[in-house]
Amino acid sequence: MTVIQTPKAFSKKLLTWFRHSARDLPWRHTQDPYKIWVSEVMLQQTTVSAVIPKYQVWIKKFPDVQTLARARAQTVLKQWQGLGYYHRARNLHTSARVICKNFKGKLPADPDALRRLPGFGPYTVGAVLSIAFGIRAPIIDANIRRVSMRILNLKGAADSRHDQAILEFLESVLPPHSAGDFNQALMELGALVCRHKNPLCLQCPVRTFCESHAHGCQELIPVSPKRRIKNISAVVAVIGHRGRFLIQQRRNTKLLEGLWEFPGGKIETGETPLTALKREIVEELGVELRSARKLMTVDHFYTEFHVTLSVWWCTLKEIPEKGTGRKWVRKRELVKYPMPSGSVKIVDGLLRQDRTE
Repeated sequence: MTVIQTPKAFSKKLLTWFRHSARDLPWRHTQDPYKIWVSEVMLQQTTVSAVIPKYQVWIKKFPDVQTLARARAQTVLKQWQGLGYYHRARNLHTSARVICKNFKGKLPADPDALRRLPGFGPYTVGAVLSIAFGIRAPIIDANIRRVSMRILNLKGAADSRHDQAILEFLESVLPPHSAGDFNQALMELGALVCRHKNPLCLQCPVRTFCESHAHGCQELIPVSPKRRIKNISAVVAVIGHRGRFLIQQRRNTKLLEGLWEFPGGKIETGETPLTALKREIVEELGVELRSARKLMTVDHFYTEFHVTLSVWWCTLKEIPEKGTGRKWVRKRELVKYPMPSGSVKIVDGLLRQDRTE
């Protein structure tokens, strides 16, 4: 028996399981398309446990599209801090303004209109259409791709090469009604039961439809790619002057654009941290280092990088000229600025020093 032959039985079993076993998540208590949209964007490339508190605070700060559209970009980025992939926050903000301007503050239920909004790729369009508006639209995320590959016994890595076959499968089993619940059920199944490692097949409501389970090879699908983590070493200058600290805003960069950070940069081949520090201060600020004292070392992991930050307390031979995207900020006010996670750890360390002195 295959799913394609009995699509109604498959969807019925999956939906019954979901309605009894689904996690109690805050965005599942609303039909507001805006709140559903926000939750779906937050959940991309982020764990549910990390999203829940950020979502709750976000909705209090920006309860509707209009409030988000009126907010300053820096305020939006600060509320997003800790979720990573900041282009998602910028796209939410830009799209909110477009929605207020062109759609009277209401998220459109039209797929073509959604696709034209910043940040609305195939997944987000399908998720909003199905979950917020009940429109029959299949979606593919990492969990759905893994579940589908196991059901269909598709071998290889979990990448887009299999998506056409997966879409054909999803179209065959997606019910005419309850499309939103069905899509959430497949994602929930992948998160709780059909897990990447140690799948709980005996708890799976649709295991009788699963071809890889029938062949005993479910744990071999999909093939796990070998992740290569790149190690990066960098120096950071904490520069104080008259009770304030120098921070700069990243501009014209795809990575972390709009966020604030302390001066510094990568340690080049053959450099010591101190020589890198001297070079970076000249290049970024146009002045020379007077003295430097090691403050701390901060480690942080991004998706593909392990960054080690060598943090130094610095004094300069002269104060750099004021420039666009450069500010002197009191220590207690540093927490108001959106920063990369590594810089946040440095600020936490500075504030802890105050508490222990």
